[in-house]
Amino acid sequence: MQLIGMLDSPYVRRVAIALIVAGTPFDHRPISLFRHIDQFSKLNPLLKAPTLVTDDGTALMDSSVILEYLASLDPRIAALKPSNAPGRLRASRATGLALTVMEKAVQRHYERALRPAEKRHEPWVDRVMGQLTGGLSALDAELPQSGWISGELGLADISAVCAFGFIEGIVADLVDPKRYPNLAAFSARAEALPAFRAAPAQDGATAAAIAD
Repeated sequence: MQLIGMLDSPYVRRVAIALIVAGTPFDHRPISLFRHIDQFSKLNPLLKAPTLVTDDGTALMDSSVILEYLASLDPRIAALKPSNAPGRLRASRATGLALTVMEKAVQRHYERALRPAEKRHEPWVDRVMGQLTGGLSALDAELPQSGWISGELGLADISAVCAFGFIEGIVADLVDPKRYPNLAAFSARAEALPAFRAAPAQDGATAAAIAD
């Protein structure tokens, strides 16, 4: 199967790191939604990243849909979510916060990158920024100061770190990462791991499997 998309997208990176952590084989193709539109549209005309092309040629999109499908196939992916109810609740809470941070950070980035300044609606921008900083503050307050959210590194941890990586790499001039020291320290612990280094949040980088 093929994972399509650039690793500077927190959604693409989220799927790539989950696959690497689980040891699930895949090929990563860093195709840009903007620079390689013709190439991407042949794989998914909806131009949505990440796209997962399955072995039978089916194109799936949306990181959560992709991970849900992969979990149905590979118990190692399924194991990235806690099996016990309290752990799953904590993980679900953190994942929801992380996905909100991703969504709002990407919206804010596209707003300034793609929309002319004279067409921006400042009340909407302020709303997005409030949601973004609210999500970051909640993650900063709720993430553990040592270890991982539910004991073992899982999808919730991966999601939080990918969200913060996008903040640091793309919108740090709009949102100061230093305002969230616990989240920054949590992310730094994860980013030092081989699986995260194998899928860096960089434009054009290719995710690589880790040899046993």
